[in-house]
Amino acid sequence: MKTNNPSKTQVLALTGAQATTEAMRQVNPAVVAAYPITPQTPIIEGFAGMVADGLVATELIRVESEHSALSAVVGAQASGVRAMTASSSAGLALMFEVLGVASGLRLPIVMSIANRALSSPINIHCDHSDTMGVREQGWLQIYSENPQEVYDHTLLALKLAEHPEVQLPIMVCQDGFITSHATERVATLADETVQQFIGPYQPQTNLLDNKKPETLGPLALPNSQMEIKELQMGAANRALGVYPQVAKELETITKRGYPAIEAFNLDKAGVAIVTLGSTAGTVKHTIGKSKVGLLKIRLFRPFPYKKVKEALGHCQKVIVLDRTPTYGAGAPLYLDVKSALYGLENPPVVESIIFGLGGRDFGPEDIESLLQNR
Repeated sequence: MKTNNPSKTQVLALTGAQATTEAMRQVNPAVVAAYPITPQTPIIEGFAGMVADGLVATELIRVESEHSALSAVVGAQASGVRAMTASSSAGLALMFEVLGVASGLRLPIVMSIANRALSSPINIHCDHSDTMGVREQGWLQIYSENPQEVYDHTLLALKLAEHPEVQLPIMVCQDGFITSHATERVATLADETVQQFIGPYQPQTNLLDNKKPETLGPLALPNSQMEIKELQMGAANRALGVYPQVAKELETITKRGYPAIEAFNLDKAGVAIVTLGSTAGTVKHTIGKSKVGLLKIRLFRPFPYKKVKEALGHCQKVIVLDRTPTYGAGAPLYLDVKSALYGLENPPVVESIIFGLGGRDFGPEDIESLLQNR
């Protein structure tokens, strides 16, 4: 996929995967290492084509597994250059060991995720069990509703990850097939505009700088582990304050706002639906101008507890839609929303709904059925 005129703003017909690839082309990272896995494959296929065509100066590393892909990206980023990757489902699960390495080393890696169900049984379609399963590995997470958000979120994520107050890796999530393979209009920026927005990479770590020798990932004994993790948790908490600044900077360029949470028809709604990703678009279409509102969570990690509390505190009922199976406990988004509303004098009734596992359709009629008698 090539752009017609990368020096100008364009509106292109792109899938979510192609939107990711176009953003990656404009970022022009020094290193990309990835292993193909459905439905992420078009992302790395498309980017590999750009490398072959000389559209980027990226070193594309072909590896034998997703574990190796993230390991290579960690090594590249630690050497002082921008490095990116992409994954999905079992591929993300295979990266599990290295996810904590990347975040513990405070490396601002951006990884695109095409959400897909985890085995078993084998299922190549969408749910959020992959990213929810690694939500406490120290990576920030942003969920996208459509290809336009995928494109913009990729640029936003890079700027946020590299902010001096953050320095943490980020997953930019899109629903597998539903978004990754669906074509929509995407307004892209000129290459020069993207480069001005992200700026030159200013690494906090460079293992190849022999004038400033340092050690990364040494043994941490009981007298230091808690202090190290406290610093890491502090960075994640600071990201809540940095995120609006970066989103506002992007908005001045694109005229598209990306707050951590997005309210639709919510001001006077007695009933609210809370969800992530592409489902938010279906909910908007269904509820129209009814008395039901929507709260879309864009920034899931770090979770914007205060903003969620302010947005939903006036409601009588909140329905939380999780596209994640849960076994013997509450669903991830439900638990965070429930925690956010704790302490209100008259808190809403919060109901948990599990939906859409393994790509199961969840259309307007399902939402209408859900809202009956509520």
